[in-house]
Order: sequence, then C-alpha cells, then structure tokens
Amino acid sequence: MTEQTRPLDGLRVLDFSTTIAGPHCGRLLADMGADVIKIESPEGDLMRSRPVQRDGFGTMYGQLNAGKRAIVLDLKRPEAVAAVKKLVTTVDVVLENYRPGVMKRLGLDYPELAKTNPRLVYCAISGYGQTGPGAGRPAYAPVIHAATGYDMAHLFYQQGRERPDNCGIFVADYASGAYAMGGILAALHQRHATGKGQMVDVSMFETLVGMLLGEVNRAQFDYDMPSRPMYGPVEAKDGYVMLATASERTFQDMATAAGRRDWLTDPRFEKYAERRMNWGQFVDEFEQWSRTMTVKECVAALEKHGVPCSPYLTVTEALKDPQVEHRGSLCTIEDSAGSYKSPAPPFRFSGSALQSGPKVASLGEHTRSILADVGLAPADIEALLK
Repeated sequence: MTEQTRPLDGLRVLDFSTTIAGPHCGRLLADMGADVIKIESPEGDLMRSRPVQRDGFGTMYGQLNAGKRAIVLDLKRPEAVAAVKKLVTTVDVVLENYRPGVMKRLGLDYPELAKTNPRLVYCAISGYGQTGPGAGRPAYAPVIHAATGYDMAHLFYQQGRERPDNCGIFVADYASGAYAMGGILAALHQRHATGKGQMVDVSMFETLVGMLLGEVNRAQFDYDMPSRPMYGPVEAKDGYVMLATASERTFQDMATAAGRRDWLTDPRFEKYAERRMNWGQFVDEFEQWSRTMTVKECVAALEKHGVPCSPYLTVTEALKDPQVEHRGSLCTIEDSAGSYKSPAPPFRFSGSALQSGPKVASLGEHTRSILADVGLAPADIEALLK
C-alpha cells in the first residue's frame, strides 16, 4: 500500500439511496476510495431541490453525494431494470433505503440480485428493519426520533418544558448511515473468508434506541432521579458555559477552579451517589462563583485546571476554530455553480489517504459512459434516456 492509496480503492458501489441516511453512507465510502455510482430517477434525488440553492444546485445534496458518479434510470421501465442487473454483475455493494418491499416489486431485491452476483453485499436501510409487523411503516428521521422515545428522553433534561422540541438535526439519519458503513465493511471482510456476499439490514429505529444508554437501562429497573440533570449549562455574567464532570478527578478539579475545595468533603457532594441526587443544590452554589465572571473568564479558569468545558458557540463560530483548519475538518467540493466547504470524514488513516469529492455530479452526468462500459448499445442507451 502506498501513502496515496485510499482504503477502498477498487471497491464498486451501486447507490440507490435518497435523502440523507443512505447518501451519507455512500459519501463516506466514496471518500475512502470506492467508486460509488448513484442511480437517480429522472426527477432526481429530492435533496437536489433543497436549500441552500445556488443557480439551481443544492449544497446539501452536494455534501451528501460529492465524489459519486451519477446516472439516471426510470426503474419503472423493464429495460432500465435489465440495465441495473447488468451493472450489478460489476459491483461489490448495493446500497438502498427504500421502504421494505419496493426493491422486491422492482425485481431488484437481494435474493434476485444475488442470483446474478453471489458475492454481492446488499445493504438496506429502513425505518424499522426489513421484517416484522412494523417493517412497512413509512419513516423519516423526525418520526424515528419520536417513535423511539428519543424526543421524550431529550425533553426530560429540559427543565420546565412540556412540548417536545422541533426537529432540524437528523440524528437518526446520520447515525444509521454510519452504522450501515460499518455493516458493509464487516460483510466485505467476511466475504474474503467465505467468497459469498450477504444482506445487511439496518434499522433506523434500532440505531436510535441503541443511543439511549441511560434511558434503556432506566426503563428496566427502579431508579431514583436526580434533582437536576447533571449535564446542563451554568450561568456566567454574559451567557452560559457547558462543563462535564464525568469523573471524580474532574469534580475535584472543578472544585479547585472555583476555590471551593470544601465541596470535596461536603456530605451532599462528596460521593457520586449523593452528588447526583443533590445536583440542583450544587449548581446553585457553583453559579454563585460562575456568575461573577464572563463566559471567557469562566472557561479560562476551568480550563486552567483541566475541566472539560466550552462556551456555547454558533456553527459559524465553531467552524472558525483553529482545530478545524489544522485537521482539515472541512474540504472543498464543487458543483456547476462553484465551490464551497463540506465536512470531511471524522477519521484519518496513518497509511492511506482520504479524498472528499471534489466534484458533485450533475443529474445523469455519467449515464452514457457507465452503461456503455457494461455493454449496452448506444441506441439502447439513448432509448433509456428518453
């Protein structure tokens, strides 16, 4: 392996997915070197029309699909399905996030495609999984957030609130896409030993339930709730600071920073069990100190003693952090309207490269070349494009 070789060079992926979860998975695979071919309907992935728009090109679509090749096929037409089956003989992975049953109706489900390519790894992301009484329910991330208890669990930590939050950050989509990538890579690893592919069935519901660490355990056992959530903002003169006291050492350092070493022997706070039950009293006393300083002064005092903390930043402010530039956390991608910044993968390899994009393909940009490569005649390709 040379330093410039990407981890998934030589891997080929046929990406039927739309919106966020599947495209995010496909983007990560492409960043690691896979040749990802995105199949879209003639109308295109709906994210192409979502803001931010520049000259008709959506930047969110670009972020989710940079580095992929793009073809257009109307899968309602038998000749388009036949073309897909030709493509499947040349790929390692199929990725889709339709509602269960859609690919079967098209004749493109895993059992059918595995006849054509027994080495195929087929990953299906859906709201509730491919089987069971809830498998057919339609789902987007906000619905999954509500259905899993995630939203009500989050609401529990918001004191004095009764109405669940609006949803604008699609945790279930991004987490499911990342889990799908892990499942695909595990299936490819097993294929080295068995020579056979398999199906990877990813449930967004189970993805989000798996993130509810405390809630799943508290749902099963009797549990005394603390007087106040232990991870929340503390008030300063001109705003708020988040700090995390996840260890005894951190609590000791926080007490030292505040000049209140007496907390370490106070029976209300000395032991973790008592501390969490009396956390409301603790925050009241802590804020007698933190309110005497600005946010900047408070963070500086805490960081001096190694306490994990942060001011509350906007995304615009966060992206100006020098760590972002140092790590290359943002990469440049470009579509037909110009270039812009996009998050790079959050991991790095010591012996291989990553590359995001840089190009975002236009709708159907590679249809002719890709279908020609699998042997379709020019006249047949033109007929499909009509």
